Amino acid sequence: MIRNLLIRGMIAGLVAGLIGFGFARTFGEPSVARAIAFEAAHEHAHEHAQSGVDSTQAAHSDDEELVSRDTQAGLGLLTGVAAFGTALGGLFSLVFAFAYGRLGALRARGTSALLALFGFVSVAVVPFLKYPPNPPAIGNPDTIGPRTALFFGMVAISIAAALLAVWLQRRLQKQHGAWNATLVAGAAYIVLVAFTDFAMPSVDEVPADFSATLLWNFRVTAVGIQALLWTTLGLLFGALAARELERVPARRMAQA
Repeated sequence: MIRNLLIRGMIAGLVAGLIGFGFARTFGEPSVARAIAFEAAHEHAHEHAQSGVDSTQAAHSDDEELVSRDTQAGLGLLTGVAAFGTALGGLFSLVFAFAYGRLGALRARGTSALLALFGFVSVAVVPFLKYPPNPPAIGNPDTIGPRTALFFGMVAISIAAALLAVWLQRRLQKQHGAWNATLVAGAAYIVLVAFTDFAMPSVDEVPADFSATLLWNFRVTAVGIQALLWTTLGLLFGALAARELERVPARRMAQA
């Protein structure tokens, strides 16, 4: 069964990745192109100020472009998003296999949708609030390593807090009821991530003259891609998993 769920999860993840690629290509790439143009203009102005040469000469660079911009925005983006979606779908199916039947009376579709919601909040939304993604031209290249470590640290803490909240809800449910246990567990999760948000260092490397509208559009698009990925994964995998897990009982009922 796990093998079949894994295959279905990877298929659902691939479809989610393709949908995410279409959204990123349509709404995200214009913001990236504008950010690259902003970065290039600043680099040329800086070189011109230092060397005193003509701006057309300053724009010349001895470094050859290894991958063209068209390839990055097309095949490169497609490969990256599709691979991410496929891997995410595989991991999602394994989590689903563990959680199925342990979340009360939820069936396959409900379990998949709930897990997708948990994943979107804990993996995408909470880390985004502390360390939102930035387009090119924002960020010191020397701090890429520490910034990446901080982001994934926030993701790990958010996931751990979500798991702790689920455990707490199940622990309190018998004594205080499902509703009260869910409220307490949700409040505990919010407190934990809020404390982590306050304790972890902030990163603000946005240039003073960078377009606020461009930054906003880029970040909204980034959240939109994540929302599409998790929504498609939750709904499509739920449908595929239901066909795998619930077809035998359905046939038995039809025969009866």
